[in-house]
Amino acid sequence: MAKKSWMEKPAELGGGGGRRVVVIGGGVAGSLIAKSLQFNADVTLIDQKEYFDIPWASLRSMVEPSFAERSVINHRDYLTNGRLVVSRAINITNSEVLTAEGRLVAYDYLVIATGHDDPLPKFRNERLAEYQEDNEKIKAARSIVVVGGGPTGVELAAEIAVDFPEKKVTLVHDGPRLLEFIGPKASNKTLDWLKTKNVDVKLQQSIEMDRSSDGSNAYITSSHEKIEADCHFLCTGKPLGSAWLKETILKDSMDNFGRLKVDDNLRIKGHKNIMAIGDITDIKGVKQGYFAQKHALIAAKNIKIMMDGEKETKMAIYKPHSIKVIVSLGRQDAVAQFPFTTLIGLVPGMIKSKDLFVGKTRKKMGLDPHIVHY
Repeated sequence: MAKKSWMEKPAELGGGGGRRVVVIGGGVAGSLIAKSLQFNADVTLIDQKEYFDIPWASLRSMVEPSFAERSVINHRDYLTNGRLVVSRAINITNSEVLTAEGRLVAYDYLVIATGHDDPLPKFRNERLAEYQEDNEKIKAARSIVVVGGGPTGVELAAEIAVDFPEKKVTLVHDGPRLLEFIGPKASNKTLDWLKTKNVDVKLQQSIEMDRSSDGSNAYITSSHEKIEADCHFLCTGKPLGSAWLKETILKDSMDNFGRLKVDDNLRIKGHKNIMAIGDITDIKGVKQGYFAQKHALIAAKNIKIMMDGEKETKMAIYKPHSIKVIVSLGRQDAVAQFPFTTLIGLVPGMIKSKDLFVGKTRKKMGLDPHIVHY
């Protein structure tokens, strides 16, 4: 008798008459949709790690490790009525997900929310230890190179410059201006702000990290400029978490950049019961946590409508929003681009920079926004 393939085996997990929802990816979007549906459906969250790390809080956690106590959240804390499978998804069919350990998880509705490929440790205490190590690295250094002038690099350079003004910070970016995803006015204001904090910004230069140091503290840029620094942090873009989908039933549902093509209801084109949310979608516009949360809430609403057998005309439509971006600059200041104006300083800083929306995000996840005891 021929050996059955994994696609023919009965699923190990699931039950619940048409209401089995599987979410792959426990980042900003995936964690919120799992939390939102756990009392309406039989929810299983598949994630490579046991926690949700609020991404826009990570840079503050590097300069202040205790900040991570509130921003690194065990999935179990908010997912009180769902299953958690700590593993990597490696394949999917029209009804099941296969994990790296060989576990099969059956679904009626599937949500892909794998965002960007970021190799984080499996356990929360390991992630907290990483922040502690980064903090010690910053404290021990007299001079630091930050590579990458997107929001991550800019925010990290600003955090270090504000908390450790005695340290020499150099920001190296290969583009013509900082924060290229927003307007030049915001870029210029940010550059001026960094200069006031004595951050040395080098534009249109790169550093080949594998050849950057010969054991000395010298980093050589593409313009053959030598930068003396005790350590560096790499803040360049991470690849999309979609490479694993290239051999699955969704291989024809990706664009040339590896993003999943979705319709107005956030369903993957050609699949009525599979949705994609967050950074992995081909939705035009800035990829931001705020928009990923919007995706999650709209997709959750649409899954409820489908589970209840209501007409598709009732499904919510996701409309890309006008650009509204706030990039924090240390503990008090920020640069903000709104549809009709660009601001920098304390006013936008009051919106984001003090708490970095951590309390607000915890509240959205049904958790105490202020104090956490572990």
